[in-house]
Amino acid sequence: MNKRIFISVAAYKDPELVNTLRDCVNNAKHPENLRFSVCWQFDERDSFNEEFRNSLKNKEFGKITVLEVPYHKSKGTCWARSQIQQQYSGEGYSLQLDSHHRFVKDWDVKCIDMVKKLQKKGFKKPLLTAYVPEYDPDNDPAGRAKEPWQLSFDRFIPEGAVFFLPCSIHDHKSRTTPVRARFFSAHFVFTLGKWVEEVPYDPNYFFHGEEISLAARSYTHGYDLFHPHEIICYHEYTRKNRTKYWDDHTDQLKVEKKTEKNWVERNND
Repeated sequence: MNKRIFISVAAYKDPELVNTLRDCVNNAKHPENLRFSVCWQFDERDSFNEEFRNSLKNKEFGKITVLEVPYHKSKGTCWARSQIQQQYSGEGYSLQLDSHHRFVKDWDVKCIDMVKKLQKKGFKKPLLTAYVPEYDPDNDPAGRAKEPWQLSFDRFIPEGAVFFLPCSIHDHKSRTTPVRARFFSAHFVFTLGKWVEEVPYDPNYFFHGEEISLAARSYTHGYDLFHPHEIICYHEYTRKNRTKYWDDHTDQLKVEKKTEKNWVERNND
């Protein structure tokens, strides 16, 4: 299998995008194997756009495809990820991210090694996923979490979807392989490249149900889910200092709320 990595990044008016891509490249052991595909949902009024354009001009991120979408024409995160997946071109591995991450040294080799170890144990299609540990852009790297995280069930929300929370993998220091997982996080997915074709995104999802659908469909296509037993990267959870999709697209949020209400009423009959 080739060691090229198809890296999917959906970015919505995010000032962290440049630093995320930069940190991803700078901490890879083999940056020449990385190929980025970014759905850049931008507002021309944002001051940080110029830095991104200059980085592209200077070829700072190596191989990269940018799908430029004015923010008012965006149809949501799942739609953006679906557009990105159409840029896949046979890379051996795939990595799905948000646009606000930081990475450990040699993260690429660590991920591939985990997948290979699991394949030797008989898992043909291992998939690494997690709510990865947090970082604070205003206090980095001091504000980074110290232990890898896994996903745990918390509750069912009124709309019927499962709500889960991260918790530490307390025995991570003694583990040599990832932890079996029951749940799926869309902000960190590392697996075989063909997952992009075998489990394509449904562009019609807005928010709730995305990760449940991906977990079920990945499993039924032969993928076994695992949480990395060591830290691969960090994620920013607070959403401070950046506009969210639903802040701008209130009409679409109303449609989802109505859809969720109808779904709950049908299942309570």
